[in-house]
Amino acid sequence: MTTTISAVILAGGLARRMDGRDKGLQSLAGQPLISHVIARLAPQIKAIAINANRHHDEYGRFGYPVFSDELPDFQGPLSGMLSGLKRATTDWVLFVPCDSPYFPTNLVDKLQAAVATHNAPLAYAQDEEREHPTFCLMSVQLQAALRTYLAGGGRRLLEFMREHGGIAVYFSTEEGRFVNFNTLADLQTASETPQ
Repeated sequence: MTTTISAVILAGGLARRMDGRDKGLQSLAGQPLISHVIARLAPQIKAIAINANRHHDEYGRFGYPVFSDELPDFQGPLSGMLSGLKRATTDWVLFVPCDSPYFPTNLVDKLQAAVATHNAPLAYAQDEEREHPTFCLMSVQLQAALRTYLAGGGRRLLEFMREHGGIAVYFSTEEGRFVNFNTLADLQTASETPQ
């Protein structure tokens, strides 16, 4: 059975540790963080959109649709995921954060294989250190369950994912790294250090 997948880059946070600056638009090696993420993602999947709650015009310059959270008040990545599921015209949505530019180039293939093999409604990445639930492939059929979870005050990604049959998929550091940038100092250091 053929399934369709679209992708959403999550750029809707408040970025408190970046002095409130819009994280995806901050520079890494002379380019906005989100441009690095797009360069990594575009070869893996054609249909991409950006979830952002600020600076729509700036994000729109990258050539992809931009949409806000349906829920108000910056309620976290699950809120962006809910909006992504709601607007999707595909069976599945891949989510990736805007602040992690070195993720695996086989992310889509491995998560898609995992949900097919295990007949699971979602799969998320992990490496030798920890789980990375903002990198996930989620069935649009989870939209109602996610809406209910958020309406009940839930905000924890892993809690929601484990409650709804999510499976962790291991990626080695040779496949890619899930390092993310939370501060302007992190970005400055990375720009000065060859990757």
